[in-house]
Amino acid sequence: MSSTQEPKPPFIEAHEEQVHHHPKMDNESKAISWVIRVLATCLHPYSSSLSSNVNTRLANPLRDIPHDRLMADVEVFAQERGLTHIVSDLKKGALIAQDSEAYTRFDMFTEEDRRILEDEVTHKWRQTGTLYYMVVMTSLAAAVQGMDEAVINGAQLIYPKQFGIDTSTSHGSWLVGVVNSAPYLCCATISCWLTHPMNQLLGRKKTIFVTCAISFITCIWSALTNSWWHLFIARFFLGIGIGPKSSTVPVYAAECSPAAIRGALVMMWQMWTAFGICIGDLVDLAFYFIPDSGGIQGLNWRLMLASAGIPGLIVCLQVLFAPESPRWLINKGRYEDAFNELCRLRFSRVQAARDLYYIHVLLEAENEMKKGRNRFVEMFTIPRNRNAALASWIVMFGQQFCGVNVIAYYSSNIFSQSGFSDPSALAASLGFGALNWLFALPAVFTIDTFGRRNLLLFTFPCMAICLLITGFSFWDATEKGRIAGVSIGIYLFAIFYSPGEGPVPFTYSAEAFPLYIRDIGMSFATATTWFWNFILSITWPSLSLAFKPQGAFGWYAAWCMVIWFLILLFVRETKGKTLEELDQVFAVPARVHAAYGLRQIPYGIKKFILFQNPPPEELYPMESENGRSSGGDEAAKREVSQDVTA
Repeated sequence: MSSTQEPKPPFIEAHEEQVHHHPKMDNESKAISWVIRVLATCLHPYSSSLSSNVNTRLANPLRDIPHDRLMADVEVFAQERGLTHIVSDLKKGALIAQDSEAYTRFDMFTEEDRRILEDEVTHKWRQTGTLYYMVVMTSLAAAVQGMDEAVINGAQLIYPKQFGIDTSTSHGSWLVGVVNSAPYLCCATISCWLTHPMNQLLGRKKTIFVTCAISFITCIWSALTNSWWHLFIARFFLGIGIGPKSSTVPVYAAECSPAAIRGALVMMWQMWTAFGICIGDLVDLAFYFIPDSGGIQGLNWRLMLASAGIPGLIVCLQVLFAPESPRWLINKGRYEDAFNELCRLRFSRVQAARDLYYIHVLLEAENEMKKGRNRFVEMFTIPRNRNAALASWIVMFGQQFCGVNVIAYYSSNIFSQSGFSDPSALAASLGFGALNWLFALPAVFTIDTFGRRNLLLFTFPCMAICLLITGFSFWDATEKGRIAGVSIGIYLFAIFYSPGEGPVPFTYSAEAFPLYIRDIGMSFATATTWFWNFILSITWPSLSLAFKPQGAFGWYAAWCMVIWFLILLFVRETKGKTLEELDQVFAVPARVHAAYGLRQIPYGIKKFILFQNPPPEELYPMESENGRSSGGDEAAKREVSQDVTA
């Protein structure tokens, strides 16, 4: 940030002057002096030391500790936690946690230690079988999520007739919307807010077990219902299996994974959720042709809904053999168990000891940050946090109001309205699910190559055009033209959505918030996406009936452009930023960033339309090696400095 120093209150200046004139103060006086300065700084209304330096302190708490003190701290830690039998491993691990290249400078590391630590960089995907077992399990859990969301797509072609619901009337369309949206109502109002207490009480592994068991039971329950309200209740309780799982699985993957591949493994949540949606569409098509048997009416749609529970049962059986999150075990004081689990997840005891000690000191620093602070209030009152919350809200809101789940939940109805037969509509829905998954695969690379903000700014106008193509195709008088236009619009929409607004929101929200409020921030972000998911899914049938498909798709196309402007003005780029740099990025005042976004419009026209080469403007002031701030004009830097201290 700007090198301009913050003004000090007069009583601090007076105190510093007194200390300056009495350099031979005894140790007790110096200690009192230090306490006065710290308290005064924290209480000073213009101070930002407590908020703007949180991430700096959490980035690496071991960074500036001298070698002798670090080794002494490790010995104390080993004695206090009953780990004296691995103290030599802990000393090696602490050195690596402080400096990843320490193994090249100290003789205590064996050749085997050096080889394994070098492989972390040169062969980062060479990992233990236990880690990949965990990856498979979490991928299946994500697929459970996708199937839970997708199977209703085919079932809604059939069950309304059996329940006597006339979908051509306003009342009937609302009933279908209520049934379809039931899980997301539960997620937004209840289950997302159960994530933290469930994780605190049960741990990551058992939370995944419980939520997948609930998914299995409620899917079977849904298949046994005989009225719309009974199906609504069953699907409402399905939300308890969806909400906490959507937050816990990515966190569990992050806490078990090595740093080098953590981002890629966490992003797989979105990719395998898309795969689950694809499988759900495939199951709908496969079961559609099953006739009623044994006096069971609607056997086909019942099998569709029940099938979504099978992957959940598989995860329940598989998760019993997976490791527990070492971070959760350490948070509960179970250090020996955490070390044993890390030994399963890593190749060597040195790696396990490094991660054990680093997690410990990081948790100590986080707990120190949390003392006496209302983190929920600070999420909105501190400008840096408020800017992160606003940006996360925008990308999460955009994930729903871009209209993607209109297609994911109602594509069979949409294709049927355009002229497809019911089986053909289900096959066409499978095409959407397949494209949604296939084009999510490149997102692992594009999100860190092109950046989060740039991907969103490029794909949202494209999605708006695709929605207009889809909606306007319903005006085509010929059936072939209408079918072709609707199919092209929906399939192109999937292609643009999957590498952009698909993976960005959860990735962005997970990194935007400071570590000390990240769990609360993620609960806020997750509840946001599920709330708007509920709004979208409950209103689409009546919206389509009242506005016709042309107007309904035009409505979401318009929202795509509104969201594009919100992203341009208020969503900051987080690609490749360290924790300290993210503090500076989100410290830029909202008004300054909005003005910067507006200036990017003529810049984009010159660069991408007129093919000129205008100089880019750097907004975020970063500290360079010589201590001077770089990037951004001086006026912007002054505004950043003033806003951070507010």
